[in-house]
Amino acid sequence: MKFFRNLFYNLFNKRDNFDAPWSDYYSEKDKSIKFTNKSIYEYLKSNVGNDLNLYALNYFDTRITYGEMFKKIDLISRSLKALGVQKGDVVSICMPNTPEAVMVFYASNNIGAVADMMHPLSAPLEVKHYLNESRSKILFLYDANYDKYKSALKETYVEKTIILSVKESMPIGTAIGYQILKGYKIKKVPYDGETIIDYNKFLSYGQTYRKDVSDSSDAKDLALILHSGGTTGTPKGIMISNYNFNAEAQQGSINVKDVRPTDKIMTVLPIFHGFGLGVCVHCPLCIKCEVILIPEYDSKRFAKTIKEYRPNVLAGVPTLWEAMMSSKYFKNIDLSSIKYVISGGDYLTISMENKMNEFLHERGADIYVSKGYGMTESVAATTYTYDGTNELGSIGIPMIGNLYCVCKPYSIETLPYGKEGELCVCGPTVMMGYLNNKEETDNVLKKHTDGKIWLHTGDIGYIRENGVIYFTQRLKRVIVSSGFNVYPSLIEEVIEKHKDVKKCCVIGIPHPYKMQVAKAFVVLKDGIKPSTVLKAEIKLLCKKELALYSQPKEIEFRTELPKTLYNKIDYKKLERESTMKDE
Repeated sequence: MKFFRNLFYNLFNKRDNFDAPWSDYYSEKDKSIKFTNKSIYEYLKSNVGNDLNLYALNYFDTRITYGEMFKKIDLISRSLKALGVQKGDVVSICMPNTPEAVMVFYASNNIGAVADMMHPLSAPLEVKHYLNESRSKILFLYDANYDKYKSALKETYVEKTIILSVKESMPIGTAIGYQILKGYKIKKVPYDGETIIDYNKFLSYGQTYRKDVSDSSDAKDLALILHSGGTTGTPKGIMISNYNFNAEAQQGSINVKDVRPTDKIMTVLPIFHGFGLGVCVHCPLCIKCEVILIPEYDSKRFAKTIKEYRPNVLAGVPTLWEAMMSSKYFKNIDLSSIKYVISGGDYLTISMENKMNEFLHERGADIYVSKGYGMTESVAATTYTYDGTNELGSIGIPMIGNLYCVCKPYSIETLPYGKEGELCVCGPTVMMGYLNNKEETDNVLKKHTDGKIWLHTGDIGYIRENGVIYFTQRLKRVIVSSGFNVYPSLIEEVIEKHKDVKKCCVIGIPHPYKMQVAKAFVVLKDGIKPSTVLKAEIKLLCKKELALYSQPKEIEFRTELPKTLYNKIDYKKLERESTMKDE
């Protein structure tokens, strides 16, 4: 039966979520899902119901119940209205993971405003670009960043900047410690009460605002702006509706079916990213979990928090798993409470996946790493390694409600199962489009012959006949050498098999007649020193496992690899550095 269904797909391009091979993995209850038409905040409140005494947020041991969180969100909503924020206005939030940042996000949605989530480590010119693109008039800003951004803010539409400290919700002892170690370095902010406002002063406005504040948006209205380089690498605002964002939470709740109310999730992934805000905050809150907010990774505190609270879910990117596995604080830690370890944000190599599974099992966790794949243009994950689909090296199957196909690169011509091409997704989380950028929107959101709008991911992969999907390579990273396609991820996978290699990144460098050849940047494990012998061993390994045209022409040892603001390996920076050397 499955053979004929797959044949039908390949011949007639039939793509229905529940008539595709991945549908076999979902129950009839899963398939009956109806995506909500509520606003983001309405959906959260309806899910929590009367369970207001459960813990919602945990920040440096300050535990905030759902009831307390909703009261504070109501106060923030009133304060925003008192400042004149109307439905459809943009409220920019440039903050690390703090309870206040989360609550401002929900308060903005409560009054029908649009939350613009910005990276607090962005360069001043980037912040200026983001604010002008969205025409935002209200900005919530981390106090340590005011001095850095103050000049850029003068050239934006921002009328009022509300200043917050990361110590707002810290216990007194922790706040004093923070002030002694870090806080004293922060330059004094010149509050004037009109354009530059202290957060507590801001809250006082809401205490006297008596009008109704809730102004629920339509499900398809713009609710959220996220920022990403997209498939072309240029900064873009990604427009996410209430429907998009809630659908991600509903899909996620199905994929972590063993998670229950009062379970805990460690959230170190930043809330200015779809993975952090959608998967690690909104989804667990809608399941009535306790979200442990970590503003920045510190291995000692991270391990201490795990020991104390015994979380049930860890979500992160490959660099987080690397840090955990190399930390002395995780040497003898008990991870038996963990139900799910979710890896996303970047490709998890097979060697890293094997190492992480071994790491978990040695510490009492009877699970395997779960993997998700997606883009900010789809909020976060669009695939997940659901039960029975966690094949080594795969990215799972489409999340419920999603369709997947593979297209011939730079076209809408669909390819059959097993054929490699550009991964494309159609589903309820696919963005509304890029903010003020129709040209780029049309480049990635394309109508296929089935009449549906598909997001072209810019990534290469294939779908097996059982419906399980494999990511192969970023389309833009493919190296063409003497007419052959060379995949950096494949070379990285081979090099990382060497016992002394910690991490590897491969780029293409110019060649006089081959056009491009591969160059590998290699980081060795702690205590291992670079040598000609080690380089020869790596070359021999590549010779054994790679085609001649795929073998790296050069190998360079590095103590570390550059990272992007989103903690991914910045291969573009390595490309720029190599180009400058050649010049």
